[in-house]
Amino acid sequence: MKTQITIVLILLCSFFSQAQQGVATIDNNAPDVEIKGTQVQKIFSEIMNQEYELHVNIPRFYEDTSRSFPVLFLLDSQWDFPLMQAIYGEQYYDGFVPELLIIGITWAGENVNIDKLRARDFTPTKAKFQYETGKAPEFLKFFRNELIPFIEKNYRVTGNRSLAGSSFGGLFTLFAMFTETDLFTNYILTSPALEWDERILFAVENEYSRNNSDLNARLYMAIGSYEFLDVFNELVNILNSRKYEGLKYEYKILDGIGHSGSKAEGYTRGIQFVFEIPEATVDEKILRSYEGEYSTADGVNIEIVFRESILFAVLPGEAEFPLYPKSETDFYVKGAYNRVHFQRDNSGRVNGMKVEQFSEQLSLKKL
Repeated sequence: MKTQITIVLILLCSFFSQAQQGVATIDNNAPDVEIKGTQVQKIFSEIMNQEYELHVNIPRFYEDTSRSFPVLFLLDSQWDFPLMQAIYGEQYYDGFVPELLIIGITWAGENVNIDKLRARDFTPTKAKFQYETGKAPEFLKFFRNELIPFIEKNYRVTGNRSLAGSSFGGLFTLFAMFTETDLFTNYILTSPALEWDERILFAVENEYSRNNSDLNARLYMAIGSYEFLDVFNELVNILNSRKYEGLKYEYKILDGIGHSGSKAEGYTRGIQFVFEIPEATVDEKILRSYEGEYSTADGVNIEIVFRESILFAVLPGEAEFPLYPKSETDFYVKGAYNRVHFQRDNSGRVNGMKVEQFSEQLSLKKL
């Protein structure tokens, strides 16, 4: 019996040895995954006495030196830069957002205590806490006096600046909106830490409202349904009652979502909202002048029809989609990277259109 058991064990060991020889092994020294089209930069802040690491997403068409781009500043880049970069790519492909320069901000150095540093930089007041707090005013000065000038010197950007953050970062984003209102155009935040220091942000907002009736900004806020909603709803009610001139805002309570999970949908809806393309009002006579059949050099025909007060593009096979006006000559499709520009000859007669898709451009003549 012992001999039989020994033979079985030897055969099993031989079998597993042969099986393992056919299994590929991994390289434990393989390089990290890198995100193409991105850069890492460093900036030392004299104001904060801190070196920061910047994660930069370079937009499509940046090689065209005649163009400048809106910039989105993202807090907590150590966690959220890959998420925002992916969200941006999806929404850009679907035509919801323009080409953006994204600047993710985190803290440089080895073995940095992220929890400690974000509590220091993102909170507006000193309060009883396990770490140093209350440096948000100085952190805003870092933005104004050091970071933004650094970006404007080294990258081609417009004055359209957005700020995005979550939790403590959401608290800081609101603090920036009510204290440095000319610094950013758009604000995107999720799950803001509104309970901080006995709801001190409400006092900040109240002070702003005493001296201002307008607030020229676009604001998007989101929070998970499993979070503490009372204080969030209180802020929404205050904004509803203020009726700030120039403030356009939306908010959403995300069903079945917790504190950290609010960022994925919140940032998606947020960049859709703040970069929403304004729909122009175009006279019906002009719209009807675009009706007709257009053809590519390869004989592909697209029909433009006017129906229900808007234009429709009818493709071969009778698939159709509405065209929304950006101007009298430029139109776009919601949810797809399709842009249409109608052309006229010297006499003012419509003679063609250009269609820009994500991967190609088409020129069509009006038949």
